[in-house]
This record gives sequence, C-alpha cells and structure tokens, in this order.
Amino acid sequence: MKAHHIPFVDTGYFSDLMCDYLTDKKELQSFHSGIPSFENLYQQALIKKKAYPPEIRKTLCKSIRQQYSEMEIGTAVVKNLQLLENENTLTVTTGHQLCLMTGPLYFIYKIVSTLKLCRQLKEKYPDLNFVPMYWMATEDHDFEEISAFIFRGKKFQWNTEAGGAVGKINTDSLKPLLDLFKQELGSHFNAKILKSIIEKSYGSGKNLSMATRTFVNALFETYGLLIIDADDAALKSHFTPYLREELKEQSCEQNVLSQIASLKKEYTPHYKPQVNPRNLHLFFLEESKRHRLVKDENGFSWEGKDGIISYEEIMKCLEKSPEKFSPNVLLRPLYQEVILPNIAYIGGGGELAYWLELKSFFDSQKIPFPILILRNAALLISEKNARKVIKLQLKLKDLFLKRNALINKKVRQISNIDLDLSSFKKILETQFDELETLIRQTDASFEGAVKAQKTKQFKGVDHLEERLLKAQKVKLKDQVERLALLHEQLFPGGKLQERIEGFGDFYQEHGNSFIDFLVETFEPLSGQFSILET
Repeated sequence: MKAHHIPFVDTGYFSDLMCDYLTDKKELQSFHSGIPSFENLYQQALIKKKAYPPEIRKTLCKSIRQQYSEMEIGTAVVKNLQLLENENTLTVTTGHQLCLMTGPLYFIYKIVSTLKLCRQLKEKYPDLNFVPMYWMATEDHDFEEISAFIFRGKKFQWNTEAGGAVGKINTDSLKPLLDLFKQELGSHFNAKILKSIIEKSYGSGKNLSMATRTFVNALFETYGLLIIDADDAALKSHFTPYLREELKEQSCEQNVLSQIASLKKEYTPHYKPQVNPRNLHLFFLEESKRHRLVKDENGFSWEGKDGIISYEEIMKCLEKSPEKFSPNVLLRPLYQEVILPNIAYIGGGGELAYWLELKSFFDSQKIPFPILILRNAALLISEKNARKVIKLQLKLKDLFLKRNALINKKVRQISNIDLDLSSFKKILETQFDELETLIRQTDASFEGAVKAQKTKQFKGVDHLEERLLKAQKVKLKDQVERLALLHEQLFPGGKLQERIEGFGDFYQEHGNSFIDFLVETFEPLSGQFSILET
C-alpha cells in the first residue's frame, strides 16, 4: 500500500469556511479556541483538566462500564477505562450516527483520526493520558439517514417501521437484510470474520445502540477506542442545570444568533449558517417517539400533543427524569463537553461549520470550547486504477477536477491540434484596444457600439472553442470513455468516494490490515487529503 497527500484546500471539495479555518484566517480567530496544533491541544488539556469536575468523571466512568457490562472487551479498552478514572486523562472525541455497517467510509476515517491523534499526543506529552472516544448519536431520530449502506455498488436497505430515538430500535427485523448481505460477502477468509462480527452485533436481537457498539468495538478494540451512549440518566443528571436554563432562558438561541451576526460582520457578509437556531433546542423522549419541544407564552408543547405543559410541570419532569430530555444538534455539543474531559472534537466540514457558531454560547456557560479538527479524508485507489492514472499521465491533483473539466483538460492534452484559442483572444483584445483608442480620438458616441461588438466577438470565439472541443471529444471517444469510467469509479456520481462507498469492500479484501494501514498513514493535524493505493 502506498500513500500520497495533497492539501485539503487544493482539492476543491471543501468549503471556503473550512479552508479559511485551516489556514487560520484572522477574521475567524475569535470564533474558535485555536487551530489544530500540538501546542494548542496541550494548552487545551491543561485548561480542561482544571475545569473538569471529579464528580462528573466518576459518573462517566461508572456509566461507560455499565454500558460495556454485557460485552467481552479487549485489554486496550480495559486499560483506557482504567485511565479514564485518572485526573490526568483527557479525551479526544468524534461522533456519528448509528449507520448500518458503519455507513460511508468517512465514519471509519473519523475514528481512525481520533485514534491516531491520541497516540501522537501521548508520545509528545507523556505526563498526560489521551483516550479516544466515539460518541454514538443514539438519540437521533432520522432513521432514513442510517437505514442503508453500499457494498459492491449495491444498496442494502433496512425496511422497517421505526420511530423515536434510533438507538432503541430492535434489530430483529434486520435478519432478512443481513442474510442477503452475507450471501453477497461470499466465503473469503475476511468475509467470514465480517460475518462473525455481524452475528455478534446486528444479529444479537438487541437494540441498534448495542449492535453498533459491538460492531465498532470489534473493529477498533485493539486500539482502545471507548464508545459512549450519552442517552443515560446518570450522565444527563449532570447536564440538568443547562437543560433548566435552556427551558427558562433559551440562551442557546440568543448566543448563536449573536455569533452568526458577528460572523457576517467580522468574517464575511456572505456567511451562511450551517444550522439556524430555534426557540428551544430540546426534544422530549417517549417510547418510540422523539418530540421537538416548543415554547410559547402559555408553556410547552409538541406537535400532536393535546394541551400545554406548564413551566412548573416541565421543571418537575426535568428534576425527576432528565433522561427524557434530548438536546438537538446545537445543544448536543455543550452536553458532550460538560460530561467528557474533552480537548478536541474531530468531525467533517459540515460538523465543524456548526461548531463555529457556538463559541460565544460555550463562553456564556463557562465551559471550555474544544479544539476543532477536520477529520482525515482519503481516496482509495486499487493498483489497477493507479496504473491507469499513470498511463493517462494524470497528476494526483487532476483527479479532483470535476469530471467534465478533467475530460476537457485531457482532450486538450492528447489532441493533435491546438484547441486553446487564448492566443487568438489576445490578438482580438489588442485589436479592440486599438479600435477604442481610435473611437476616443474621433467620436466617443461610438464607444458603446464598439464594446457591444467586442462582447459579441469574444462570445463567438468561446462558442467556437466549445464546439471544437466537443468535436475532438467525438474523435477521441475511446479515451474519453475510459477516463470517464475511471473517474466514476473514484468519484461515484461526481462525489467524494468516502461519502458513497462503505468500508465492507475494502475490509473484505484487506481485513484488519486495512484499518492498521489507515492508522499508520493518517496525520490528523497535517491538513492533507490522502490518496491511498490499496
């Protein structure tokens, strides 16, 4: 396996906001706790260590141990559970939905980035301990987003009636889908290992939260990954003061709206928030239901509910049953940072974009805002396709061009005639400059007519260039089709491979060595996109 790297900012697949964050643009500095660096992470560790209450650590360790109680866990996980009890132990966290079979590849990349960074931090700062944490989004209720995965280009869809928090969905109805998938896997050595993992997790007849924990643990337990389900009464009891304030003051909305306004003023007037705040950032959990809470002058309610819950009643419910209250996308980060001794969050560009709306809210709650780290990203290329790239004389950066732009560039490159009319345009530009000079010396009233003619001529040349390129594509049809097929294999549907394909194809071929290679290769603080020959 070989690895190559190019800067994120050179791929064209990351937003201006993320590129500006990675390059530490001055206008963004007040909206985060410092760009990712070892020094910044160490300073964050000292801040969090001082601020994190020992009573929350005690509850956290007890809750995680209880969540693992029905599983056999490896030595590395046991060690990290023990380390978590130590006041010198901090966490690095990533989070994701409970996608079937881990869903798209980037789920794996998020966790690997977290594992690798913890290893690097421990080597650099041996006086502290750093534990990797995967936060399961068990309270999410968007079943459609997690109910399918791709293997060998085929979509496997879980069809079941499901509602409420996805972590509580029973996996019994998955059996027909799992049977089909196992048939597709075949009987290769690595396929047998994967089938065994599936049986122990999704085939256990328990809920999706437990199934996901078991599956992910089987992949990463040798690296000591800890997995947390924060849909936990004991953990939420420590978040009760913040839930109470949200119900009473709606300070999340106020602070986020203020920060959005500041981003538009200080960063760019064209800034568009990733997530717009609501009046209230809480859901209410019932059996098989997750209701969005709404507040008005009369009290609290949710869609479909008869009557209104008074302020006094909702507060009594909160004190008695905090586990029934579920933070939404903008309040969840605060919950995470309250209950974990966390120094950094590793996520995708979309996730970090909404975290960048939250620093003033964290400041108002006196909770340290973590370092935000863009997860590692990768393009996996088989040896066969790697040879095709070389044969086509493509540079790695070329692969990230949009398909039509890549094809146009290659057609110009291999064509035996010059399709670039830029030299002709320069001559035309000079001629019109001379004509405009002549007009100004004679009758300036013709200036508008000359400019109109200039625009018309240049549009005509552009149109001619497009037609010549199209004609040449027809002549070079075979080369164009081969290039289009290669690009589709690497960028399915014109999107990043990691957002479409699942890890199963690669695990079946390489087994655990696939994850080992990612751990060795990824550099979480490099700001680099990896191209990996597999």
